[in-house]
Amino acid sequence: MKRTKTAMIEIDGAKGEGGGQILRSALTLSLMTNRHFRILNIRARRSKPGLRPQHLTSVNAAASVGQAQVEGACLGSREIEFRPSSIHPGSYCFEIPTAGSTSLVLQTVFLPLSSADSPSEIEITGGTHVPWSPCFHYLESNWLPAMGLQGFRADLGLELAGFYPQGGGRIRALVQPLKKRIAPLRRNQRGDLLRVRGLSTSSNLPESIAQRQRDRAVKRLGDLGCPVEIEIRTLPSPGKGTLLLLQAEFESGQACYFGLGARGRPAERVADEAADALHTFLGGGGVVDEYLADQLLLPLAFAGGDSEFRTSKVTQHLLTNAEVIRAFGAAEIEIRGELDQSGVVEIRPRGNR
Repeated sequence: MKRTKTAMIEIDGAKGEGGGQILRSALTLSLMTNRHFRILNIRARRSKPGLRPQHLTSVNAAASVGQAQVEGACLGSREIEFRPSSIHPGSYCFEIPTAGSTSLVLQTVFLPLSSADSPSEIEITGGTHVPWSPCFHYLESNWLPAMGLQGFRADLGLELAGFYPQGGGRIRALVQPLKKRIAPLRRNQRGDLLRVRGLSTSSNLPESIAQRQRDRAVKRLGDLGCPVEIEIRTLPSPGKGTLLLLQAEFESGQACYFGLGARGRPAERVADEAADALHTFLGGGGVVDEYLADQLLLPLAFAGGDSEFRTSKVTQHLLTNAEVIRAFGAAEIEIRGELDQSGVVEIRPRGNR
């Protein structure tokens, strides 16, 4: 699918959150709008600035999907130019040679491939359960259902779990074309809490660790006055790791948080991380958790109508993502609320004006 090209956009990667999200969002927006961009100061606020393997894989994935010309795409690079051509659906294999996040690579190309006119199959290897990114089961339990409400159609599969620091995980995705315009979202009330579902997993470790994670989470959530159901599962993996994921289901919507195991980290602390985050959410007036709020901005910028939702926390990630979307002229975005407090997000796609 071809689009009219316009003037190049320049992005300063040091602004706002100053991490890899600026680059990934710019790549997605470039493919969706067919606009050429240059980004400077890539990941300038990180201890190791410039392109790391995970970010380079996102660049190469976007270039493959968009038949793009790229300058500066090498490890350590702090500047690239990206010139998309047209979005090509097909079968793709992307490899991150470290425990870099497979989820973030998938999200970079998901929206463009959904806008194509035929299905795409994607295989990504790397980290599936790593810190500072949505794990596979967060995508499966929270992100994909939310995207489904907007009209997106996809199937996700986990073949191997890849934990930090080894990685070596593998996910697959089948992305179907959108049948109609992306549906807007209006969600300012969550209603009553109906239940909490969860998942406690282990890989190449005694099952008793997953049981301890579950038992701790059930104890911590015992005062909620609703059913709490946590499944125990063993995940195939080349390395060792654990996960405890909690998903609260409300009359209108859901929220999801998780904790990951690490060497020397007791199972109870893993469960506490997820339980603490969920309790914080329940104690506020948010309807969309802070991670999903950030991930919804890009698709809603191309929706067939205006969106409004209340997030549990206005994060720097959210503010930075909104700024990149504005730079591409995709939507008008207003975020009302203080940093690290609950707030309301309004998105008015310019394609509807």
